[in-house]
Amino acid sequence: MSSQSSPLSSSGSRAPITLSTLIKLKQKGEKFTCMTAYDACFAQLESEAGVEVILIGDSLGMVLQGHDSTLPVTMDDMVYHISCVKRGNRGAFLIGDMPFMSYASETQTLENAATLMRAGAQMIKIEGGAWIANSTHLLAERGIPVCAHMGLTPQSINRIGGYHVQGRDPRHAESMLAEAKLLEESGASILLLECVPQTLAKTISEALTIPVIGIGAGPDTDAQVMVVHDVLGISPITPKFVKNFLKDSDDGITGALRAYVADVKAKRFPAPEHCFN
Repeated sequence: MSSQSSPLSSSGSRAPITLSTLIKLKQKGEKFTCMTAYDACFAQLESEAGVEVILIGDSLGMVLQGHDSTLPVTMDDMVYHISCVKRGNRGAFLIGDMPFMSYASETQTLENAATLMRAGAQMIKIEGGAWIANSTHLLAERGIPVCAHMGLTPQSINRIGGYHVQGRDPRHAESMLAEAKLLEESGASILLLECVPQTLAKTISEALTIPVIGIGAGPDTDAQVMVVHDVLGISPITPKFVKNFLKDSDDGITGALRAYVADVKAKRFPAPEHCFN
């Protein structure tokens, strides 16, 4: 691992990861890792294992709260879990999810994003395509970094009609590429692609100058993200793009987290069996 992918302070510990760090990694063609955390304990374990980006995701509604979707998650839930993660974090870059209907108007968007930033997020994530371009611009011009989330967007599950791969149709793929470019132009600093064909994810990643994080999007994105419960094999369901890293770990949870980081950086994960064509 290069010094750029794991910057060290004078004391020998990793220096804090910033957005500039992530952009430089993309420019150098070096992969970086992202993982969800919802509490101080896992935030510390993940950041000390070398995970560059921690996502405090509204996936907590399913893996922690037991809901069948992310829709019931509230702003209060997100503020609580972001503040917990911040206290345990050891230098990772923190992205906080804006929950369902928390960015339906300009006023809501600004107030709720500011609330998550005050709680400890360093970037906020919003789901959608071209329709979030105005919100992205609004936030970016006020100093709030945005991660735009495209492809399978769980907050739109009732409209999508299920957890299906997005962008397989050529016209839909072309539209997604155009929307990704629009979101970058509107000020998005990172793009997250979920459940899209590997070829489309590669095309979008190469077309954008901002880092692209993938989940179920193949190995050609600039980074990978996984839900920590999936990494440890304790989720109730196992999607195609998931790998249980705990199963082969000889050092428990810490070993599983380090193996995930190592496999992403060495381009061993995701493997062909984790990808959609």
